[in-house]
Amino acid sequence: MPLPLPTSRAEIERIQSERKRVSVERALQAPFHRERLRGIDLDRLDEPEEWARIPMLDKDELRALPPDRFLADFCIAGRGEVAEYWRSGGATGVPLFYPRTFEDMRYGMLSFARVFLGPGVGAGDTAHVSFPLGIHPVGQVFARAAQTEGIGTLWAGAGSSTPSAMQIQLLRDLQPTVWLGMSSYGIHLANLADAQDIDLAGGSVNTIMCSAEPLSSTKRAKIERMWGAQVFDTFGMTEAGMMGCESEAHDGFHVFTDLYFIEVIDQQSGLPVAEGEPGLLVVTPLWTNHATTFLRWNSGDIVTYRASGATEGPLSVFPVIRHAHRTVGFFKVRGVNINHQEFEDFMFGNAAVMDFKAELVTESGSDLFRVHVEIATGADEQALRDQLARATRDTFEVSPDVRVLARGTLAREFEASIKAPRFVDRRE
Repeated sequence: MPLPLPTSRAEIERIQSERKRVSVERALQAPFHRERLRGIDLDRLDEPEEWARIPMLDKDELRALPPDRFLADFCIAGRGEVAEYWRSGGATGVPLFYPRTFEDMRYGMLSFARVFLGPGVGAGDTAHVSFPLGIHPVGQVFARAAQTEGIGTLWAGAGSSTPSAMQIQLLRDLQPTVWLGMSSYGIHLANLADAQDIDLAGGSVNTIMCSAEPLSSTKRAKIERMWGAQVFDTFGMTEAGMMGCESEAHDGFHVFTDLYFIEVIDQQSGLPVAEGEPGLLVVTPLWTNHATTFLRWNSGDIVTYRASGATEGPLSVFPVIRHAHRTVGFFKVRGVNINHQEFEDFMFGNAAVMDFKAELVTESGSDLFRVHVEIATGADEQALRDQLARATRDTFEVSPDVRVLARGTLAREFEASIKAPRFVDRRE
């Protein structure tokens, strides 16, 4: 790998000092940045006041550029230098496609390989990779990076690539020790296995690594219960790479600050927040900038920052961030907002609920909040329907229409989706 794991904070600070200057010098090659960076003193970048003079960059600014101008004005690599393109994340707006040079990919692969340090996965393990395989990098780069660490891989992809029933069969036949995928798909697979009376929790997988979507404590507990495995979350963004992962303490993401310079700032003042206080995460890639010139990237993530985590392992040299808030969807029903994440936690917190789908529908000219559920074998259907209706009304101030589905119904419906569509607006 191109950069060894740092052993001290002083080493990280030295790398940051050197690479911040390189990052700005590269950005100055891009027409997009020349006016924005006018007057920035390259010799004073380690001074917080001078660094803060660099304007923050957000996705709306880049989306305002036509694709040809994005490549010509923001990117600095020639076509012959580009190894691959990474699709931007997020579910809204027009996606951007970021070129990654062959040199970028050395550090991109390093960042993905490092996250295996958290759970202690390495040579001798076999990973079943259920992240989507395609132009979004997470699946294919995770699989390639695993192989650099001596980890055997099965490139299954999501259910749209390899049907979920076949994935369950492969999990039984090939006996992998690690499963990698989005948390929602992990629940989907576990529900499908349970509907077929397959004991996934008694299988070979002892470690699960998730990414690409929020993972609450309730969702984590459900996945661990259904799989009989320990869950480790990871954090990355296509503008940078895989930025960090959890340690065995599960107290947040250790950010690889020798690869990415991060700031946590107050959104109004732009000043750094106190340790442990929520603020906006701003990211500057220090090595994956041979093509794209991201400086002070507004990630949109609200996080808390601590200089040290609980682990004494190899990640202890890195600081820890925790998400304080992520932008999530919501339903508005008769003037009441129902946060998708909160409702998902509410549903999965009930052990009798195996899976669910929530819909907004229009009936007789009125909006109706309908909840479809699959329930555990042996649960009292009527009692659970009454309990969920009452608890939903008490918690969210909306009376739902609760309907019980046959086991496996939602698994079949979700099969073609990369992320299970548990919230659907069908209003006319």
